[in-house]
Amino acid sequence: MEGLPIEALGQVAAYFQALSEPTRLRILSLLREGERNVGELAQLCDYTSANISRHLAVLSKHGLVARENRGTSVYYRIADESVYQLCDLVCGSIARQFEQSAREREAFVQNAGRAKEQS
Repeated sequence: MEGLPIEALGQVAAYFQALSEPTRLRILSLLREGERNVGELAQLCDYTSANISRHLAVLSKHGLVARENRGTSVYYRIADESVYQLCDLVCGSIARQFEQSAREREAFVQNAGRAKEQS
């Protein structure tokens, strides 16, 4: 973000806001496997096509997905593969936090058990 003008920070925030919705992250995850149409995404996400279309519009607005008309269907694909590097980085960080919390809980339970035995 260093060197970005203040005006660009609003665009950065909007990009992250587009990624802040779990359904949109699910869509991006599904598109990682390959292009899909709205109906396929709706079925896989268990949402209506209208709902998925709204999410795809947000992702498209921010340059994350691209669309291609094929007959009566519209297919979506990832337009910016770098989004996966960002998601993998964040997911890895969250996984490490969960692992650390699990270790801390385990240590607490073990210490509580020892304290109970000593009393």
